[in-house]
Amino acid sequence: MKEIEITCKLGKELSQDEILNAAIKALGMSPKAKNQIRYRIMRRSIDARNDILYRYRLEVYKPDEVMPEFVLDEYQDVSSAEPVVIIGAGPAGMFAALKLLMRGFKPVILERGKDVHARKYDMAKLSREGVVNPDSNYCFGEGGAGTFSDGKLYTRSSKRGDIREVLHQLVLFGADPSILIDAHPHIGSDKLPTVVENIRKCIIEHGGEYHFDSRVTDIFKRQDGAFDVSVSDPEHEGASETYTSRKVILATGHSARDIYEMFDRKGWEIQSKGFALGVRVEHPQSLINKIQYHGKYQPYMPTAEYSFVTQIEGRGVFSFCMCPGGILVPAATAEGELVLNGMSNSARNSKWANSGVVVQIEPEDFPEYAQHGPLALLQFQKDVERKMFEYTGSLKAPAQRMMDFCRRIPSTGLPQTSYHPGAANAPLHELLPEHVSLRLKYAFPEIGNKKMHGYYTNDALLLGVESRTSSPVRIPRDPETLEHVQVAGLYPCGEGAGYAGGIVSSALDGINCATRI
Repeated sequence: MKEIEITCKLGKELSQDEILNAAIKALGMSPKAKNQIRYRIMRRSIDARNDILYRYRLEVYKPDEVMPEFVLDEYQDVSSAEPVVIIGAGPAGMFAALKLLMRGFKPVILERGKDVHARKYDMAKLSREGVVNPDSNYCFGEGGAGTFSDGKLYTRSSKRGDIREVLHQLVLFGADPSILIDAHPHIGSDKLPTVVENIRKCIIEHGGEYHFDSRVTDIFKRQDGAFDVSVSDPEHEGASETYTSRKVILATGHSARDIYEMFDRKGWEIQSKGFALGVRVEHPQSLINKIQYHGKYQPYMPTAEYSFVTQIEGRGVFSFCMCPGGILVPAATAEGELVLNGMSNSARNSKWANSGVVVQIEPEDFPEYAQHGPLALLQFQKDVERKMFEYTGSLKAPAQRMMDFCRRIPSTGLPQTSYHPGAANAPLHELLPEHVSLRLKYAFPEIGNKKMHGYYTNDALLLGVESRTSSPVRIPRDPETLEHVQVAGLYPCGEGAGYAGGIVSSALDGINCATRI
């Protein structure tokens, strides 16, 4: 086997004949053997350094060489099998459940929110009327936060596990096969709900269970080692229902603050953990296309995206969850708070590009919150979100033009925004914590001058606040068994436990926890 690279211009398909001719040359074989060669496309990326090209990486095999195929394990009928309670139906929970099906255990999924289609109505009320359903929103509900955030699948590292298991299952349940080879694959928030629904149907068809509107209120460890997991009963206020199993996977996502508070009350160890906080930056997509394609953008080319990282005064400043051709959405999970996120549909065809630009926060940066113990940065996060809400008194986002923000002056008028609740002219440079504001002040000109010429412009709008980048709490677990360090049989998992940062890494962590069980 040999690895080869082939390029072709964007807008042109790479032909099989081109691939085979390149393979013959690389393998040193006679052209007569061309039809006996097998190949696999491993990766496709865009190279915009000179001519705008697709760059393909392939594995090519001689006729006498075995080309290994990736095959998923079969899902078993688990109707009568031992149950495993999974708290949360985001990527970690869903892929843990699929792995349990393969291994002969019955997943019982408890989700505080609604199914993926019903939650859309609550998100619409949030955007249009400012009504927050604390259990059904852009963060909570079937599929988790990633379902309505472009469906980016950027993780390519094999350290956590075999990413092919995640990608092949996504394709099996309806994602475009291009995600198997694209360097920066995404599914799109218009298509991901169907994929998520198909996963649920598979789990139920094989004997698993889903319980929506089931917010966990307590986890009790019995003397016999089993767990009683209590959930709120949506049909009867104040009532609860209990599910019992010997193993529990905790996959609640990074915004389930009540779970962290419950652990703290019980004396189960949790730890304050660094996260990142900043703003959402919105540019005209046409400008980002011009910058990234060096003025050569054509309508048939993929919508341009970007990412960057820099160091400012000892802390990382980086782009986060960039949504090309996307829109901004309110991601609040409680009344009186203001949080923004971005999303894109599969076509990425809106006229805006948005990205979080955030500054790394560590517990020692805000010693005034130390009194809150392991919930220190959680309380800090809450306070920043409430401060943003209090400034406008609604879900309107405090906003400022980029150059005005860096110059510390008020903006005169604001550009149009995709954010449906609207933007309010505000001194964001004063509303943000100084630790964050000053680093962003120096970062934006640096990015515009050194990395993306044209990025630093007053046509860019900053909106506050982007604060749900990752969990501000870690739930510690044994590195070998993946069980909580004090509570055997309880598996903290995914973003909410502090062990993942996106759809693929969360899915892999769910698979790993299920495998340990």
